[in-house]
Amino acid sequence: MFSTKSSSGRYSRTARVIAVAAGAAALAMGAPAVSNATPVTVVPGLPPVEVPTMPTVPGLPQAPAPKPKPKPQPQSTTPEKPAIPAEPNVKSPTGWVALAVDGDHQIYWWKDHKFVKQMPISMGTDKHPTPNGVYHTKEKYRDMYMDSSTYGVPIDSPEGYRTYVEYATRMSWDGIFIHAAPWSVAQQGVSNASHGCINVSTENGKWVYDNIGSGTPIVVRGTVGGQYTGD
Repeated sequence: MFSTKSSSGRYSRTARVIAVAAGAAALAMGAPAVSNATPVTVVPGLPPVEVPTMPTVPGLPQAPAPKPKPKPQPQSTTPEKPAIPAEPNVKSPTGWVALAVDGDHQIYWWKDHKFVKQMPISMGTDKHPTPNGVYHTKEKYRDMYMDSSTYGVPIDSPEGYRTYVEYATRMSWDGIFIHAAPWSVAQQGVSNASHGCINVSTENGKWVYDNIGSGTPIVVRGTVGGQYTGD
């Protein structure tokens, strides 16, 4: 049996589809051609209709553009340098003041209260520690031989030595110097390896030799040694 109601329903749906297609086609013909038009299928089986992006209308609020996600920052693998400590409060006839810190194995230099230079060092081992206290630079040697007999240890004993060194600046009359020690560069800034002297690289030893005058205070701090009481 033929159903008028069913036919009417199908006709109504078809009419709506045709009307949507006609409207989309009219929109496509009336809007200016743009490069970012998007094909839209309105009626299945018919070619898609390109619906262009509508131009911005002045005065109307616009949706904010999406913010780009921040790129993750690479983490630094470079070890941080030790912070510069405060200058020791000591008098200096030369304007120079030095602080040798056992905790970070560094020596710091100031000139007229302005920080100038930092060097990695290696001081005396626990068996031969560098005493803490205030030393003052004395005579200098461009090169010399150091030997343990100067403080009572024969050079042929197990603890004895006789070593050629360069750029040696005396800190005490009992045999403590700051001097070039290229053989301990790997320990400088890391650990203690000397018999009590302050070991530095050849370059840094030359800098001390060339720049630091007699009477400059060098403060040693944080070692396991006792207290230096000399002049």
